[in-house]
Amino acid sequence: MPTASRRFTLSDFDFVLPPELIAQHPAAERSGSRLLDGTGETPVDRRFRELPALLHPGDLLVFNDTRVIKARLLGAKASGGAVEALVERVLPQHEVWAHLRASKSPKPGSLVHFDGPGGERFVAEVLGRAGPGEALFHLRFPREPLSLLERFGHVPLPPYITHADTADDERRYQTVFARTPGAVAAPTAALHFDEALLAALAERGVATANVTLHVGAGTFQPVRSEDLAEHRMHSEWFQVGDATVEAIARTRACAGRVVAVGTTTLRALESAAVGGTLRAGERETDIFITPGFRFRVVDALLTNFHLPKSTLLMLVSAFAGYDEIRSLYRHAIDHRYRFFSYGDAMLLSRRAATIPPC
Repeated sequence: MPTASRRFTLSDFDFVLPPELIAQHPAAERSGSRLLDGTGETPVDRRFRELPALLHPGDLLVFNDTRVIKARLLGAKASGGAVEALVERVLPQHEVWAHLRASKSPKPGSLVHFDGPGGERFVAEVLGRAGPGEALFHLRFPREPLSLLERFGHVPLPPYITHADTADDERRYQTVFARTPGAVAAPTAALHFDEALLAALAERGVATANVTLHVGAGTFQPVRSEDLAEHRMHSEWFQVGDATVEAIARTRACAGRVVAVGTTTLRALESAAVGGTLRAGERETDIFITPGFRFRVVDALLTNFHLPKSTLLMLVSAFAGYDEIRSLYRHAIDHRYRFFSYGDAMLLSRRAATIPPC
């Protein structure tokens, strides 16, 4: 049955992953990780530093330049009960939205004490929930949140990474071109790029452009309904600038490919093109990409390997084909690729992509 006409359920995106393939630490060198080339008839095992040879002069790589903030805070309620917070969104007037983990949910007006280095701490006020029915809490910090998070916070490593964050995580769970603070999870496909690789791509004649999408903790939110239509995506803020729209237009005019570095970049670009035309601007997106989605911007995708039953696995299946992704994942498991945020990567082509001639 053709992918576009098939009705998929959550179980269609399950697979068995040996736990030892979940990468707990990054490769010794960023560009030394493995790259599964899935653009041809058969998969090819490569190293990420070989990427320039897989791209053509005139192709455009689009990166997500978001910067991961130290969003995890540890502390206690005034009663003494332990609290862990994960800041999801920084707001004006020293306020934030955050996930709170505690034995009992704090009530509006209560205070939470967050611990820092050398016995320092700061006190945040719980204002209530972020909205009706929301899981997030609305907090007020005593001063500018980003500076407090930088001093008191911890790197928000994904739940499947079992070690506490270290100084190495501060460096490696961040892209070399991270610019705009606001993400609570890294755009992990971009973690494989280093300065030498970027220079080699420029020498190859591959152009680059940026978007910003602040990745939220919802990227790890499980899909709980077998019926995918019942799943509610988390909302993330993104921005696509005029320069990026113009770069894509130039690339299209000369038959170059638009290559999204990561699913977050793809989500930003395709969200900006909902309605048929790519437009610059900034807004929220809760786009949910499943097989049958009509892609309008991205021709090729660099991405890491994703969790079973995840929305990101659904996205790559929509992009490259359900059967094709199942086959590539089987190859990756059989050949002992490293999975998830600190793992290896794959290069995919869009199914039936057409590019206008120059």
